Amino acid sequence: MTKSICRWGILGAANIARKNWKAIRMSGNGVVAAVASRDVQRAEAFIHDCSLECPPVITGPDGSAELTRPEAIGDYQALLNRDDIDAVYIALPTTHRKKWVLAAAAAGKHVIAEKPFAVHAEDAIEMADACREAGVNLMDGVMFDHSSRLPELKHTLTDPVAFGDLKRIQTHFSFCGDDSFEEANIRASADLEPHGALGDLGWYCIRFTLWAAGDRLPTAVSGQSTVRLDDGRVPGEFQGEMRFDDGLTAGFFCSFFCVNQQTATLSGNRGYATLNDFVLPFSGSESSWETHQHELFIDNCRWNFGEHSRKHGVTEHASGEADSQETRMFRHFADEVLHRRVEARSSEIAVKTQQVLDALRRSDADESRWVKL
Repeated sequence: MTKSICRWGILGAANIARKNWKAIRMSGNGVVAAVASRDVQRAEAFIHDCSLECPPVITGPDGSAELTRPEAIGDYQALLNRDDIDAVYIALPTTHRKKWVLAAAAAGKHVIAEKPFAVHAEDAIEMADACREAGVNLMDGVMFDHSSRLPELKHTLTDPVAFGDLKRIQTHFSFCGDDSFEEANIRASADLEPHGALGDLGWYCIRFTLWAAGDRLPTAVSGQSTVRLDDGRVPGEFQGEMRFDDGLTAGFFCSFFCVNQQTATLSGNRGYATLNDFVLPFSGSESSWETHQHELFIDNCRWNFGEHSRKHGVTEHASGEADSQETRMFRHFADEVLHRRVEARSSEIAVKTQQVLDALRRSDADESRWVKL
């Protein structure tokens, strides 16, 4: 491992990996060294297409730039066995993820894995334990965890005058699949993505809720699949509720059949905050949110609400790419790898998210009864 560059291997040529290829390129401390697919020609095509838009470059300590081309490999284990790989990004389906996270840990590779983390919470715990014992970092690919917006938003939530005490969190994440979605998209397949919309979209809603609650687990959850796919085995639409030990409650809705929407509302006893793009910012160069306070004015028969609203924003970077949340994720992770640090929170919060997801699925299977954590 070089002192300044983390050498990445990508397992799987999924579309989301293209975005993260670019994030690695923009990170300044990482380079893609190899891409593996079961079909080596698919890995070759992936490298070709991504290199056209964003050529992989290694920058030396003196500022010199060297253009490189990753190697295409037709076997996942062969990539893990390479000595020129420090970390891997695993973009494989959920049902395949545990096997390759464990294999990466055994090979001494640090891991960013797509979400949802696993099929069951027990698997997620086993994955986290294996990485911890191997002395490698493990993180799920929740990009907004690494935005510069969340630390600033936290200031809003702790403002005793403008916001007060956090009482309610409400999130919504959806997109509308096309007519071929159920037949052609792996997110509707129980064999590949058994959690469906709950794992693909609800994972973000759960995670945002846990972040706002200070990484605390809820005490109980209730969930219901309102639309089911693949002979009823896969949630195509899901709604959930969470209760916390201090009276805080949270709800979310996720769907493959509603218009694109990624909204979050955080309500206090003095004001509330809204985000219209809590997962993927509309603008790469600015992440914003609004705070609101409503006051009721009563004058005899006239009752009117007055609103005080304020827009807040964080400018990421003039280009919107060099400091985007996905670039920050890979830069931060590579920095931990290069400095030989193992960060506990990354795997712990992923396991907690999986535990909540598991409890919601148990509730759904039991007529939406409340399940304790």
